[in-house]
Amino acid sequence: MGFARTCSVALVGVEGVVVEVQADLEPGVAAFALVGLPDKSLVESRDRVRAAVVNSGGDWPQKKLTVGLSPASVPKGGSGFDLAVACAVLGAAERVDPREIADLMMIGELGLDGRVRPVRGVLPAVLAASEAGYRQVVVPEQTAAEAALVPGVSVLGVRSLRQLIAVLTDEPVPEEEPQELGRPDPMLAGLTVPGAGMGTGVAAVPGAGRPDLAEVAGQRAARTALEVAAAGGHHLFLNGPPGAGKTMLAERLPGLLPPLTQQEALEVTAVHSVAGVLPPGQPLVETPPYCAPHHSATMAALVGGGNGLPRPGAVSLAHRGVLFLDEAPEFSGKALDALRQPLESGHVVVARSAGMMRMPARFLLMLAANPCPCGRHGLMGDVCECSPATVRRYQARLSGPLLDRVDLRVRVEAVSRTELTGARAGAESSASVAARVQEARERSAARLHGTPWRLNSEVPGHELRTRWQPSPGALREAERDMERGLLTARGLDRVLRVAWTVADLAGHDRPLAPDIAQALQLRTGISRGVPVPAGEC
Repeated sequence: MGFARTCSVALVGVEGVVVEVQADLEPGVAAFALVGLPDKSLVESRDRVRAAVVNSGGDWPQKKLTVGLSPASVPKGGSGFDLAVACAVLGAAERVDPREIADLMMIGELGLDGRVRPVRGVLPAVLAASEAGYRQVVVPEQTAAEAALVPGVSVLGVRSLRQLIAVLTDEPVPEEEPQELGRPDPMLAGLTVPGAGMGTGVAAVPGAGRPDLAEVAGQRAARTALEVAAAGGHHLFLNGPPGAGKTMLAERLPGLLPPLTQQEALEVTAVHSVAGVLPPGQPLVETPPYCAPHHSATMAALVGGGNGLPRPGAVSLAHRGVLFLDEAPEFSGKALDALRQPLESGHVVVARSAGMMRMPARFLLMLAANPCPCGRHGLMGDVCECSPATVRRYQARLSGPLLDRVDLRVRVEAVSRTELTGARAGAESSASVAARVQEARERSAARLHGTPWRLNSEVPGHELRTRWQPSPGALREAERDMERGLLTARGLDRVLRVAWTVADLAGHDRPLAPDIAQALQLRTGISRGVPVPAGEC
């Protein structure tokens, strides 16, 4: 009788659970049983592993073989257990020393010819292994760079089962045929989900081809709102006629955000790796992601879901980045209202019959909408074809509780001929605005040092009213709006957060009356007589 064990990782959402893979050989009729709540793709690993071992030059044991995946109560799926199952079987058959594989973490799919194919979710799997105390992991060669992002873990990348057996038995490592230059690597097919990256791409790296704010004509108020949103992490709603530049502004918002920190980059990369949208050859996402789902997206597509265990949705793909909902009133009302919880908490909890999981969802929401179905309501010299009742119904598709969570609401006016055709030599570029955003974030980070918050939008209202108070008398106008019913209690807290961001951009130690007035103007859309800063052109 032979016994061996090694380890792998089961992914539950974007978190990993360490699974011990045990193999037991007993005398009896040759059979292969796989137990421990495997799904269909994992059950099929029996045939993949048997063929891979034989085609790698090994002998398949002609005994009763039982492979157990522990803990047995955790559902397990995917082909990432193949490598661990094969090594556990070889250890039980004494082809490799069982002691050599007992403390190894193995992740990878096996082809019938013994090649090791990459799988999604390597980064969160290695993170889970590191937290469990494992210091050596074996992964496919194509994902070794992704696994190496986790500090304190020794990573071995292999191209075939033959190579791994040679390493474990101190034999010469065989050379595998290199991939032909100029041809796509078919081994990378397992890293992406077909069609999953459409509309959910990562923001482009700095350089040529990246959308620049200097290309936007006019829209001084919207540009100011964009800068405030980037500096404080505030949610933004742009309302205006078609062709005014709402989508152009949204596409340029990620370029105003600072690069991700190391911890943020690991969080974003883990989500994108599990979802299968991690760009090939880019193991670490260093720029804020930009996700723009179509208005036909379902609730499950936005917040996460799917058959069996839920998968990350658009709110998780936009974690630490921008979630842009163009034509927001055209989205399902249930899908939009499902955003209310992650907007407040920064995470989403999805419950399904197969289990419940929590996924990160701290994003900057940007909504864009037309004033009416035809888009011409309120335009001078143009006739709107919509009745007043139709306009009200259209605008009411965005619920009050959702809009109450949006800090900035800006009316985007149609671009005039002069603004469109005139010279825009003085228009600010994304780089100059991003520099001011970075300075404002550094001021807020210094003020919030030692607290669990990083941005003004994250600070609770109680702290803003007691610990970081504005200048005396600055809130007088906001208090009057609250008495008139123009502001809710949550709305007042959000005005304070925006005011602190405006003060940080202006270099003030605390919000003054003009800062509060500008925050109110950005929140309610009612002019307070506050001029747009001179630099915003």
